[in-house]
Amino acid sequence: METFKKVKELVAAIEADAEKFYNHANSAAGTRVRKGMQDLKNLAQEIRTEVTAKKTSAK
Repeated sequence: METFKKVKELVAAIEADAEKFYNHANSAAGTRVRKGMQDLKNLAQEIRTEVTAKKTSAK
């Protein structure tokens, strides 16, 4: 559950840069959004691994 909280925090942190990129054409903010999305992808994979491990150990 800790990793899921990190995902929520990361999405909140990316939100400001996403607004700058999409609404104000700030290309540097776009770079930060891309990095944040990569970090989000990695955290999502961690969650998938954790869920699979928990499901397997419950059997």
